[in-house]
Amino acid sequence: MLARLAVLRGYTGTFSADPARADRLSTLTTFGTNPGGLRAHFYTPPGIRPGAPLVVVLHGCTQNAAGYDHHSGWSELAERAGVALLYPEQQHANNPNLCFNWFHPEDTRRNHGEALSIRQMIETMVLAHDLDRSRVFVTGLSAGGAMASVMLATYPEVFAGGGIIAGLAYGRASTVPEAFSCMHGQGSISDGELWRLLREASSHSGPWPKVTIWQGSADHTVAPSNAEDIAAQWRSAHRLEAAASRTERQGPHWRRIWCNAAGEAVIELNTVAAMGHGTPLGDELGTPGPYMFDVGISSTWEIARFWGIVEARDSLSPELVPDARGAFRAAFPPPEAHALPLHGERASNDAPARPAIHGLARESSVRKIIEDALRSAGLMR
Repeated sequence: MLARLAVLRGYTGTFSADPARADRLSTLTTFGTNPGGLRAHFYTPPGIRPGAPLVVVLHGCTQNAAGYDHHSGWSELAERAGVALLYPEQQHANNPNLCFNWFHPEDTRRNHGEALSIRQMIETMVLAHDLDRSRVFVTGLSAGGAMASVMLATYPEVFAGGGIIAGLAYGRASTVPEAFSCMHGQGSISDGELWRLLREASSHSGPWPKVTIWQGSADHTVAPSNAEDIAAQWRSAHRLEAAASRTERQGPHWRRIWCNAAGEAVIELNTVAAMGHGTPLGDELGTPGPYMFDVGISSTWEIARFWGIVEARDSLSPELVPDARGAFRAAFPPPEAHALPLHGERASNDAPARPAIHGLARESSVRKIIEDALRSAGLMR
């Protein structure tokens, strides 16, 4: 079954692009039972290699996948670094403000609701595009950041790292009034209680994802105290002391870093002075817009650096950039010689051509393969 998936990888028939969308994203149409009723979009850059990382990007309230991708610059980075992107997208039927329901218990438990929908999307992308299971990451803004916390807590074995922007710690709210209270920084919670909430989200006992946290000091929508809660929650998982290993500062941006016994940075808390509620942008990537602020530092680039997807550099170069395996290559390379051919072409060298599967028959075949794979993984009944 997995061999057949490998053959089908890259077929445009597996996923359908929406011609009405003036963006880089295509629509993921087949990914399981989708109990949370979410939409899904994805981006795989030209020439992406087998074993590439996958980044799951979660938009904030009132936003959509295409808009967040355009403003954040994630697909720009993906093109240059050889990374696949997955964009879950909320629907008005689930939440009128297009917020992910990070505070609804039925959507935030392992193998339930929106959390399971996103997990099914991830499994589908990994199988269909031959991605690296050990390098799956998740990031998001605001409600998307809170949903990133949900995914890291409920499926910690799936993720190598997370990037939470103006988000909230897992389990801090289970009703709408609790959500608003938590967002405004009302009420306190102990480090022990934060750890209990995370520990009870799954049976996982480690190793744990590394987490980078971003927060504006002038955020009046999600109080900065929530960033401290997120850091405390993950310090407990990594068994780290409250005091940071080191602090770095560059202009209005300062960063506290916690390292494990091996000296690896596993938690970062980034604070941007005087910034309100939104995603920090710099000159390298993205476009300013609502809740997307040019503050001289690109959180997209810095999050990817923290995860090890790109190397630490002063800026992105359009001519030479690190690829998904750490080597340097041209920013927009031609497809590899061993890459699968497009539909109707023959494979290079002696490789056999893909079998011709047309129209509804192809879609039905792919759907069955994906669903069988999800059942085998225990993600679909």
